[in-house]
Amino acid sequence: MEEIIAHIVKDLFDVDVDIALTRPDPEFGDYASNVALQLAGRLQKNPREVATAIAEKLKEQSAVASAEVAGPGFINIRMSGRTLAEEIQSLWSDTYGSSDDGAGKTAVVEYPSPNMAKPYSVGHLRSGNQGWAARQLLRATGWNVITDNHLGDYGAPLGIWITGFTHFSSDEALAKDGVYELGRVYIETRQALKDEEARGESALADEVQSWLLKFENGDEEAKAYSKRFNEISLAHIHGVMDRLKISTDHELGEAFFAPRGKDAVNKLLGSGIAVQNEDGSVIVPLDDYGFDVPLLVQKSNGAALYATTDLATILYREREWRPHKVVYSVGSEQQFYFSQLFAMAKKLGITADLTHLWFGFINQRNEDGTVGKMSSRKGVVLMEELLDQAEERARAVVEGRDVSEEDVKKISLGAIKFSDFMADRRTDILFDWDTIFALKGFSGPYVQYAGVRVARILSEHGQGVALQEGYDYEPEKAVIAQLLEYPDVVRRAAEHLEPHRIATYVYELARELNRYYEATPVAMGDVDESTKQARLGVLAKAHQVLTHGLDLLGIEIPSKM
Repeated sequence: MEEIIAHIVKDLFDVDVDIALTRPDPEFGDYASNVALQLAGRLQKNPREVATAIAEKLKEQSAVASAEVAGPGFINIRMSGRTLAEEIQSLWSDTYGSSDDGAGKTAVVEYPSPNMAKPYSVGHLRSGNQGWAARQLLRATGWNVITDNHLGDYGAPLGIWITGFTHFSSDEALAKDGVYELGRVYIETRQALKDEEARGESALADEVQSWLLKFENGDEEAKAYSKRFNEISLAHIHGVMDRLKISTDHELGEAFFAPRGKDAVNKLLGSGIAVQNEDGSVIVPLDDYGFDVPLLVQKSNGAALYATTDLATILYREREWRPHKVVYSVGSEQQFYFSQLFAMAKKLGITADLTHLWFGFINQRNEDGTVGKMSSRKGVVLMEELLDQAEERARAVVEGRDVSEEDVKKISLGAIKFSDFMADRRTDILFDWDTIFALKGFSGPYVQYAGVRVARILSEHGQGVALQEGYDYEPEKAVIAQLLEYPDVVRRAAEHLEPHRIATYVYELARELNRYYEATPVAMGDVDESTKQARLGVLAKAHQVLTHGLDLLGIEIPSKM
């Protein structure tokens, strides 16, 4: 239809224009266009006059049932159901919704990148969800995607770990509680360091730095501690990632890049890009990129920083994978740092599109009614606890029904993940148990149930006919119109890395299907066989799109709910 209107405008006014149709309330039409309002100024004509001329030409099109002018110059268009059915059938394939827009291009997506010094926390829920969705969206649009879990297995956390273990823990405690003992030690040591600093002392802090430098210099005891702690932490991280149904191709953590970072800093010094201060620290001035504050890439004692390992990471990926795009799925609090890091990359001649896929905080409602960032002092903070509680709530939702434990896990995970995509990733989200498990309204279980319902109908009555001869498809028109929007929604979501567009779309499709069921019998009563086959064919398409859309978000449709 966009092309038809563009041709009409060209014929009438000799003007080229891009057409974007919207979906009005069904009582006004199937599509609406404000092209006349756009053209009125250029043509120096009354917008309603322009709209009327376009509408009259639209009425001559066999695909158009009606075209009416509304308001100051809007055009409301009704299509025939048959036309829409033929259009989607002409576009249909097993990969409907996917495209080859990114064919021949490589993207690296980095997530969830947890700190190995602590148990996997809710703080990395969004990193994993948003990173996985970016992976799925880019793959769906033809990109070759390489994923990397950039583990926090180096730097100050390692020094804190070893120092804390020697002061506040034991082999017995570590054997008993594993990663949770490491997390406890990390927190206790951090507090001890703060207390020490308040007293004006530095013995513990010096010990942290000493262990870090020992590790950097290849000390065997430090390496043994690192290996032991990392094995415990990594097993835990993998277990949580398995439950979250996310994975990565690589796990090249900071420890892998630290020695490479030192070499890279030396090369920057040699080329004049970096400058060494009198105290021995190394900076990269970024004033030519609008930053008054330079990027510190090495401490005065020679120790590596995040910027040191990130510098090495950028250079490694450029050499090994030649990416066109690199996506960092990291929270909003790191925006300034990444803007500095990307400026340094440009200074180095890196041409890849470096993107900070940032997102807001996860908030929860406190007992006093206020809203604040989710923390251990106010409830669940560990991912395993969150997942356990979600599964308990999912069991309560399906209590008394024949639902397998596997499906319980799909429902619980779907609820948690969908809550992450309910709004633009750049906004904070409010984690509310009742809302995310609601079977009505904007929630994962609501959309999943729509998929279960369609699948049950199709399993009982068959997949129907792709395009039934002689059937008008008028009752299915709204569903088909919704299906026709899907490829463009995926394309825009991938282009802007905005998975909330997919969540909104699958919810609206689920809602449209529910409206359809209420008004239209599919395979019951006196529905004749030809009509039944036509309607089942539309539902089969809807189920494919629902499945594909939810998969982009990392959500599966249960077999029963």
